[in-house]
Amino acid sequence: MNNPKMIEKTLGDYLTSIADKYPNRTAIKYTDRDFKRTWKELNEEAETIAKAFLALGIKKGDHVAIWATNVPEWYLTLFATAKIGAVLVTVNTNYKVFEAEYLLKQSDTKLLVLIDGFKDADYIATMKELCPDVDKTDGNDVNSERLPCLKTMVYAGDKEHKGFLNWSKLYDLAKTVTEEEFRKASSGLDCHETINMQYTSGTTGFPKGVMLTHYNIINNGRVIGDGMAFTPEDRLCICVPMFHCFGLVLATMAAITHATEIIPIEAFHPKKVLDALQSEECTACHGVPTMFISMLDHPDFPNYHLPKLRTGIMAGSPCPIKVMEDVINKLHMRDIVIVYGQTESSPGCTMTTTTDSIEKRVSTVGRAFPGVEIKIIDPETGKTVPAGVPGEFCARGYNIMRGYYKMEEATKIAIDKDGWLHTGDLAVVDEEGYYKITGRIKDMIIRGGENIYPKEIEEFLYTLPKVKDVQVIGVPSVQYGEEVCAVIVLRDGEEMTEEEVKDAVRASMARHKVPKYVDFVDSFPMTASGKIQKYKMREAAIEKYKLGDASSIETA
Repeated sequence: MNNPKMIEKTLGDYLTSIADKYPNRTAIKYTDRDFKRTWKELNEEAETIAKAFLALGIKKGDHVAIWATNVPEWYLTLFATAKIGAVLVTVNTNYKVFEAEYLLKQSDTKLLVLIDGFKDADYIATMKELCPDVDKTDGNDVNSERLPCLKTMVYAGDKEHKGFLNWSKLYDLAKTVTEEEFRKASSGLDCHETINMQYTSGTTGFPKGVMLTHYNIINNGRVIGDGMAFTPEDRLCICVPMFHCFGLVLATMAAITHATEIIPIEAFHPKKVLDALQSEECTACHGVPTMFISMLDHPDFPNYHLPKLRTGIMAGSPCPIKVMEDVINKLHMRDIVIVYGQTESSPGCTMTTTTDSIEKRVSTVGRAFPGVEIKIIDPETGKTVPAGVPGEFCARGYNIMRGYYKMEEATKIAIDKDGWLHTGDLAVVDEEGYYKITGRIKDMIIRGGENIYPKEIEEFLYTLPKVKDVQVIGVPSVQYGEEVCAVIVLRDGEEMTEEEVKDAVRASMARHKVPKYVDFVDSFPMTASGKIQKYKMREAAIEKYKLGDASSIETA
């Protein structure tokens, strides 16, 4: 990739510039509801909602949280907050009362936009529990002991909930704010100010609020879109959650920086995605490996005709070689790419491109983003290791977060005094500058002094015809410290024994890599963003095989 000049605009200003350049081109279109906007219409409606937020007392630097699936109000809230310098706090759609209370309190959220709920999480009931007197309010004078900063709750939906301000009322509120007041609030914003706070999944300790700037996410998105050769002629289907960097940056920012049309899916469902890809003639689709697996395995998949589909991103968890090959050959996504990073790097650090060979796209996570420095260090000594030697992946550049909100010590641990972000991921770089992620430092299994990288065993097990998906974890062992446990999802209608799995590994890999335990399951525990929660699998295995206290296992 060429080293591009960085964009020094706020997201609000950038949306305006796209609207000026492509006023009548479609910006966003839903396939399951009547919501279609041109760039001009999207920009104008975002400014209307921004005025409503001003009428509700939201000022520059105030925190506005959104707890919703990928509904239209998500996008309008994102751009509206950006227009007036408010900070958008994204809430995991799977959260329930304990997690929601922690996030809304820790983030100092002043206004919350929410829907009814998602799956088994009831957001309205949760907020009534946290704000027991909400029924006595009009939605704009919330008074909660448990959430002292929260003053307003806006319900994004067609129903009426007592104590919650209905989204439709925002359009009337906007009329009470003059254009002069709006322009005053929207002027003088700096692209290096925080625009977004995303909370890490919290697999260790409490979740941390990652502070990202306009500059972070716009430029990260632009590089990603460049890597996929996006243009205004492209249509990107977004079925990954917006509360996560995958949806917000790798998808939405990559699209807006190239005026690419957005086709959102409220929540992933393989048939809904396939329907949208076909009806809208999408050229791109993002997803985690399990999403692509479920689309390819859908019984109606052979009936779909997707001639325009060419690119997209597979990320979020390690991408099995077999799955990548199927996506290229069966979904015809010849230009699919891999992006690697984490929320703290907003999120991309490395990327393959459409011009990379298929071999590079299935075996590496690409090369460094322009403007991003990378080094691989020995985790023990901190010294940079040469090509071919594994170590911890560290990054430095425009994409690194400002820090964790109100967590100075945690920030100092993550980002050293020289500005390097320590990811905790193990990686190796080749002589051409292509990186390969070999696992997490905490995921590494140490069996009798032998370092075992789960991904290596996982890649082998994927080659077995009966295996649909697999995760390899370490579990406690009195004799060896840790043992290997393979957790396997079989293909529909297939049967397999533990000994078959062990014999297959034994025949092709070193003896110490043969799983001591093999657990057949229907699915893996995941976060809402599609990240597999290996620590939950460890806990389940420890209980099933009676291996001791789960707390003795370091989680990742």
